[in-house]
Amino acid sequence: MFEFEAYYKEWLAEQLKAGSSERQRKLKEHGHAEKSFLEHVWLPAIGGTEYLHGEYEVSDFKDGVRFLDFAYLRHPHKIAIEIDGYGPHSRDIDRRGFADRLQRRRLDRASFLV
Repeated sequence: MFEFEAYYKEWLAEQLKAGSSERQRKLKEHGHAEKSFLEHVWLPAIGGTEYLHGEYEVSDFKDGVRFLDFAYLRHPHKIAIEIDGYGPHSRDIDRRGFADRLQRRRLDRASFLV
């Protein structure tokens, strides 16, 4: 029988070996939503985490740094995956503001897909 927690811990340990200290901090803070995505969406659909990178660092169009929750990088594919819920990410704004924030994030990350 598949043991997700052990699989997740192994994947996370591999992810923590590379990247900046900020990336490592963000990986250690992966919460319920990110783990649920892997367990209930990604693994059943794809079957493994090869080519999947957690908290992948990208440059935005303003020369800043952003972290994608997940990036799937297998030539020729570059897929950015964000796990954003209304509650945990935007408790203090209304739904219109939340929608606007999501739109800005899509524009910020458009350069990743080029």
